[in-house]
Amino acid sequence: MDTDLPLADELAAVFARMSGLMLSTETVNTALELITALAQETTATDGAGVTLLDEHGDRVTAAVTDSLVSHVDGLQYKLDEGPCLTAWERRTLVRVDDLTREDRWPRWVAATTGIRAVLSAPLVAGDEALGALKVYSRRPGAYGNHDERLLTMFAAHAAVLLANVRSYEDAKRVSDELRDAMRVRDLVNMAKGVLMAREATDERTAFLLLTGMARDQGRPLREIADGLAGTTVRRRR
Repeated sequence: MDTDLPLADELAAVFARMSGLMLSTETVNTALELITALAQETTATDGAGVTLLDEHGDRVTAAVTDSLVSHVDGLQYKLDEGPCLTAWERRTLVRVDDLTREDRWPRWVAATTGIRAVLSAPLVAGDEALGALKVYSRRPGAYGNHDERLLTMFAAHAAVLLANVRSYEDAKRVSDELRDAMRVRDLVNMAKGVLMAREATDERTAFLLLTGMARDQGRPLREIADGLAGTTVRRRR
């Protein structure tokens, strides 16, 4: 019989490890590996994985604890049906007690071997569904209400973790882009100074000369500016 979820005892250590990761992780892969490992540990399952979209917009299993998970997930993506895709798309927990008695995804069930039970929870952060966390078992009836509550709560925290990692990477990318833009601005200003001194002209005319050089040579403005500014630096040395 299922028992109430012992939050203090069973989840405290898990969430503490995840909180530590939010402060120290440098890559999404590191986060996903920990998520799947903890999912397997806390549900005593045969395999766990996380389904997400890759940079090309394709559905992929980003982290797995067993090769069987990759195979079963791959069939879902190929056939465009299955429990983890339903959990993700409908943002709801999906539980399968025995695949031999399941009729919601006929093509996937017919092609799937090696598992009997599935439990999948959506990863939702704010208004965005990021993917699905799923566990598979080779024995029927492997998951109960206790496991449903456990995976649902775990997936909620995992979604926050992934959202934080993505936010960090987005912020870093914006910071890098801003730094690059400022560098280009500085190069252009230096290049304009070079042309103003060399051609004895004003700033506006120097900028027009610079853009004209880039157009005539078919090169980015940054390269032209970098060449002029670099020449000046080398001469000073």
